Amino acid sequence: MAVAPLSLANVQGDILFGLPKQTQSFFLFQIDEVDGFRSNLLNLVPLITSAEQTKGNITEIRRFKELNGLKVNEGDGETVHPDVITVSGVNIAFSAKGLAKIGIVDDIKDPAFSNGMKNDAAVLGDNGVFGDDGFVPDWDAAFLEEIHGVALIAGDSHESVDEKLANVKDILKTTVKEISTLSGDVRPGDERGREHFGYQDGISNPSVEGVDAINPGQTVINQGVALLGRGFDLNFSRPDWALDGSFMALRKLPQLVPEFDKFLLDTAGTQEGADLMGARMVGRWKSGAPIIKSPTQDDPALGADAARNNDFKFTANDQSKCPFAAHIRKMNPRNDLDEEDIRPHMVLRRGIPFGPEVSDAERASNTTQQERGLLFVCYQSVIKNGFSFLQQSWANSQGFPFPIGDVPGFDPIIGQQTGGGVRQMTGAFASNTSQPINLVAQWVNAKGGEYFFSPSIPTLRDVFAKAT
Repeated sequence: MAVAPLSLANVQGDILFGLPKQTQSFFLFQIDEVDGFRSNLLNLVPLITSAEQTKGNITEIRRFKELNGLKVNEGDGETVHPDVITVSGVNIAFSAKGLAKIGIVDDIKDPAFSNGMKNDAAVLGDNGVFGDDGFVPDWDAAFLEEIHGVALIAGDSHESVDEKLANVKDILKTTVKEISTLSGDVRPGDERGREHFGYQDGISNPSVEGVDAINPGQTVINQGVALLGRGFDLNFSRPDWALDGSFMALRKLPQLVPEFDKFLLDTAGTQEGADLMGARMVGRWKSGAPIIKSPTQDDPALGADAARNNDFKFTANDQSKCPFAAHIRKMNPRNDLDEEDIRPHMVLRRGIPFGPEVSDAERASNTTQQERGLLFVCYQSVIKNGFSFLQQSWANSQGFPFPIGDVPGFDPIIGQQTGGGVRQMTGAFASNTSQPINLVAQWVNAKGGEYFFSPSIPTLRDVFAKAT
């Protein structure tokens, strides 16, 4: 049977566009009283923000900024200028155990989702130990509990988000138990849009065909790479209710910022050299300028230009300008592989930084004293082809992207070595790209996560709220 054309009114807003956010909270919960929860879920549906509403909010934000001469931020959800436009959004997603709890027993045909992220922790390279009951990851206690669902609340201010979160809790009432609430914020001032290592984030997200505008050089994916039941969803036997839903991977990723900065300076010897080495590890300068187009120095004008900052390809079997192991090359090896071999593995990233800015004391001691990092979120229609593939087969694979000659090594930013062994990469030294470098620490260490299913709004209303 033919599938009806995509309606943005049916899709939850964070999936295709990213809920606009200056701040965001993730309310992790267990379902305690099933019948009451279903009734309350029906009452929650009117609060759920659709992709149609999200697109309208982003358009309004852009228009206001342009009219008032304010910078328009490109990337992961149009960042809201504080105290200018009041906006908030709510989405909800469920783990496999959460679906089972409310009586959804149909097989959604995704083994990674059904087994949960904890079951994947060892193969993802997370720290932990093997015991009598299998691998126990070194995760925060909240993520070792049984999580049934997560409500995402995003908005322009803590006041807006806190008010909306209170509304969600009031609707769900005592039918759920709070496990934890994670909160993140866009970084302040000139660091807006950057993750805690200081690099502009969200630039190279793919475009979804027929959904949003395409910038030069941007990877275009079919709707079915992000949404279940659409063209190029690789599984043809989903339940009908899965249509226009998406699998969400949530990860808490603390970052050791002072230690990362110290490594670069100690290894390169000068601040100029450290900046270059950091750019070679990431594949972009801190401004977002791709190093393949500006190999010796930062170019902020290039980094800020959406028509140019993604319009490039790597040179196959050549890491003179950009290392094979550079983060953006590992995550999107444009020209190292054919496009048809890349597109099925693309994900829609929707993260937000968490934690305070690095303090003077931390900089002086080169030691992290307060936890900070990224609350990573991404969406895909097949987890084993999306998030888990990118982490296991590309970031953690020393050989990928399998060039002739030098062994690339690990993605220096997110690549994880199972068991905490030594990580290496080549290409970090511009003067000798074949020279391997020992990445003496792992500067990003996962402390928890889960796989969730973000259903369509009609499925929330007509199936999940009425399941028996």
